[in-house]
Amino acid sequence: MNWSDTSVLITGGTGSLGHQLTGHLLGLPNPPKRLVIYSRDELKQFEMQQKFSLQDHPQMRYFIGDVRDQPRLERAFEGVDVVIHAAALKHVPAAEFNPMEAIKTNILGASNVIDSAINTGVRRVIALSTDKAASPINLYGATKLCSDKLFVAGNNYVGAKKTRFSVVRYGNVVGSRGSVIPFFLKMRATGRLPITDTRMTRFWITLEQAVEFTLNSLDIMEGGEIFVPRIPSMRVTDLATAVAPECEIDVIGIRPGEKLHEVMIPEDESRNTVRLENYYAILPAHFGLDVTKYMARHNATLCADGFCYSSDRNDDWITVEKLRAMLALGTAGVKIAA
Repeated sequence: MNWSDTSVLITGGTGSLGHQLTGHLLGLPNPPKRLVIYSRDELKQFEMQQKFSLQDHPQMRYFIGDVRDQPRLERAFEGVDVVIHAAALKHVPAAEFNPMEAIKTNILGASNVIDSAINTGVRRVIALSTDKAASPINLYGATKLCSDKLFVAGNNYVGAKKTRFSVVRYGNVVGSRGSVIPFFLKMRATGRLPITDTRMTRFWITLEQAVEFTLNSLDIMEGGEIFVPRIPSMRVTDLATAVAPECEIDVIGIRPGEKLHEVMIPEDESRNTVRLENYYAILPAHFGLDVTKYMARHNATLCADGFCYSSDRNDDWITVEKLRAMLALGTAGVKIAA
């Protein structure tokens, strides 16, 4: 993609991924001609402007707005070529206690993004999803599943317009807000770490990997794909050992809405999933892309019947030693100076 001739807007742009995306795009040899941060928190925007100032980066724009407000979205989308939709209410317990608020942002907000993008002629929209949207067991996951379905279906009613929609789905991002690593580091002082279940596994992706995957997906998307990265798994007990090897483990039991293992491609979705070198693409089942032709264009293979991409059935695992190296931790879990 020729970024120097592209205007980009990030909804929820003041979040962890928005910061990382912004730094990455501004650091390109030919950065975007305009980069718009769209979010509803003026304090976070003010703080972000201290890092990415208009003086140092004249292509930056900061736009106060909510994805629930379609007229405001349409005003922000004017002249934009690419939208990265990262805005969401994603705290699982908060969504359970405030279900309509999650629905308004995650579902109705997604619908507003789709309609606004079509109305203003945005060329590409990529929406960030979550593993919790695969066979959801909590409201947050259910709202993100609805959002995914809306973005995929959006390609079916663009008519003659050139707007295309795709989705990226990945699990917990290491280093993002709410990550378990800062929590474990904080709890080290007590000598004990709470873990919900010693069998628990999770996929592992860093913020930078998430950014690169999102931008690569933007570059290759045709419209309607749900892109899933092929990434390693980790055992939560191994992460605890890497961060705080001296601590005792307290097993506190699985919390409401929590899964023992992450699933990013359920078995029922694998029938329309193709495998490429570094990622999977779930193709729309009801309309849109022809699977056979898509595989030929991308040198892809159809996933085997019964395939399920789950963190406990992965063939790529991160050891305690690799975790320490990636987190720059010594054998005692102490941060190593750069």
